[in-house]
Amino acid sequence: MNELLKLIENNARYEVKDLAACLGEEDDTIGKQLEDYRKEGIIAGYHTIINWEKADVEITKAIIFVSCVPERVAGYDKIAERISRYPEVESLYLISGKAEFLLQVNGKNMREVSSFVAHKLAPTDGVNGTETMFVLKEYKKYGVSFFEGEHDDERLLVTP
Repeated sequence: MNELLKLIENNARYEVKDLAACLGEEDDTIGKQLEDYRKEGIIAGYHTIINWEKADVEITKAIIFVSCVPERVAGYDKIAERISRYPEVESLYLISGKAEFLLQVNGKNMREVSSFVAHKLAPTDGVNGTETMFVLKEYKKYGVSFFEGEHDDERLLVTP
């Protein structure tokens, strides 16, 4: 059923009958499999990708590197759990490199994001340091390009 997960990851609006037809399965089989995936937490949610700039909505996004020291028994999981509880945190990843975590944070403006970092994130137990970079413009999100098709037929030039 990996194919089923791939299909709905790219388009969560597929109807069960269309998924069943694509996969050569019965509707009931696919419906039950989807329900099982939801119950098991494999399907954790459904999201719509919104181009906020086109919607003319002011939103400030930031990418934040967070340095920390793992806890003796829980490692990074306990710190990640604390950070994930903040509603400002859209995404949270354990990464390799110069920091332990990468966060995407949303706020109404730069002041709100800065306040979140200074008053909530930085004082969180286990956090040793942060580095914040503000997103100036989104061009592509979750594989969806925000360009309006003007480059669809252009090919990259290759020079010898």
